[in-house]
Amino acid sequence: MSSTVLAESNFLVPNATILVEIVLFFVFLGVLSKWVLPPVTKAIAERQETVRMRLVEAEEARKSLASAEADYQQALADARHEAARIREEARERGAAVIAEARQRAQEEAQGILDEARRQIAADRERAFGELRTEIGAIATDLAGRVVGEPLSGDAEQIDRYLAENDRVRTD
Repeated sequence: MSSTVLAESNFLVPNATILVEIVLFFVFLGVLSKWVLPPVTKAIAERQETVRMRLVEAEEARKSLASAEADYQQALADARHEAARIREEARERGAAVIAEARQRAQEEAQGILDEARRQIAADRERAFGELRTEIGAIATDLAGRVVGEPLSGDAEQIDRYLAENDRVRTD
């Protein structure tokens, strides 16, 4: 009995229980590998494929975002360039309009000055004509008083005398 008690108390000594446990372990492993492990492996593979696809999609989205950002920056730069060009054209048009308005104003002012000069010249000639007539009448009247008898002055003769007198003065 001592060897059977010793064998029963020592767990390292093989007995029928351990052999049954080993067989059941291998049966359990077989059941696990036949019915449990394939669906788990399939689920893990599907999950890995999903993660890989999402990584690919994320990389494509990152590239698309970078491309869209570059397009946005290019469009923004183009818009700024176009706005600067439009501003410059507006400045040029404004300067042209101002220059044209100045030119028209100068032309109008010159026209007004020319018209005023013509009007002044016409008024001057009219005034000289009136003065000649009056001077002729006064000169004839004075000459008549100096001579002591009334003189009748020919207007053409007086005009010739005054014109000759003007010509002598200008020479």
